[in-house]
Amino acid sequence: MGMTIAEKIIARAAGKEVVKAGDIHTVTLDLLMSNDGTSHLTVDKYNALKHPHIADVNKLVWIVDHNMPCDSVKTAESHKKMRDFARENGIKFYEGEGVCHQVMMEHHVCPGQLIFGADSHTCAYGALGAFGTGVGNTDYLYAMVTGTSWVLVPETIRFNLHGQLPEGVYARDLILTIIGKISANGANYKAMEFGGDGLKTIDMAGRISICNLCVEAGAKTALMEVDDVALDYLEQFGRKPAEVFAPDEDAVYSQVIDIDLSEIRPIVAKPHFVDNVCSVEEAKGTKIDEAFLGSCNNGRIEDLRVGAAIIKGKKVSPNVRFLVVPASRGVYEQAMKEGLLEIFMEAGAIVMNPNCSVCWGSCQGVIGEGEVLISTGTRNFKGRAGHRDSFVYLASAATVTASAIAGEIVGA
Repeated sequence: MGMTIAEKIIARAAGKEVVKAGDIHTVTLDLLMSNDGTSHLTVDKYNALKHPHIADVNKLVWIVDHNMPCDSVKTAESHKKMRDFARENGIKFYEGEGVCHQVMMEHHVCPGQLIFGADSHTCAYGALGAFGTGVGNTDYLYAMVTGTSWVLVPETIRFNLHGQLPEGVYARDLILTIIGKISANGANYKAMEFGGDGLKTIDMAGRISICNLCVEAGAKTALMEVDDVALDYLEQFGRKPAEVFAPDEDAVYSQVIDIDLSEIRPIVAKPHFVDNVCSVEEAKGTKIDEAFLGSCNNGRIEDLRVGAAIIKGKKVSPNVRFLVVPASRGVYEQAMKEGLLEIFMEAGAIVMNPNCSVCWGSCQGVIGEGEVLISTGTRNFKGRAGHRDSFVYLASAATVTASAIAGEIVGA
């Protein structure tokens, strides 16, 4: 019996020839990522152990991104605890470098790896053919101390992409369409595997955007077949793959879904659920108070180029606060070189340092009671970006930018 990409990665990590969905295996992790959302809790639990020990410090990557720079004395204390622990133990540590998943993609992730991250959107790493999955700080601590964990092999849903997205339609529209189609529970504890002739037409920024949001359909992980697009991205950052896995022709899937990319249209996810989707046209005219272009989903240079092209020579609506937040220092520097940040600032946007910003909803740009945000962030749950009685719409970089100019939701 053939195996899916997810099964092959788990088999390698478990030292097995074959695994199948439903098996439980002990696995050796390749990388362990943690950010300032929970690292201080991990430190407290580690220090409470009778015999604290880090199995392999070279596999640990800690990143400050959720509240960067810190917004309170309490946050400063948790950052200091994380910073001091990382320095004392020789852990790779990033502060001010950007959103954790973008930093990981730029500097660490390789095809075939099994990676635990103390953040739900770790599934973004599937854009490079790595099995990334989010865990809580207790599971993270166990893996940090032992170098291992257990994994229940997930079933896999296969998505065959065909054709090409129309002009003005983006990977963000595609994944929101998929989530709307299968629902927020449609892939619970399953792997979402992507391939087909249409995949080659989607750039790495789009692939990361797709895999990143798969957790919003309940997925355990997301994985894409590794091709020249992915390998070129790795080479750009000076890395080579150790092992590339492709699905077997006789791999067993729980479901196979074929998608004609040419049929995808601009999409908006309405409050308060990511699967509450509609066309941009249906949401057109909804007044907004704030717009956000950034996050681990859409803060890459390609997204900033899209937004800058739309807003160049125009102005942000006087009734709107438009936050533009590059996903990493590298993206920020490239955007400066290309003059993109200048375009946004001349239009009246607020350009921020690389961090999670309003997507996290606890520091920069939080919205008040009754206010409406249109965002390229990852979630629109009630209270996600500020007051519990605020409203978050999710959309592509193009739709967000066009809406920031108009003062209401519009198509690009």
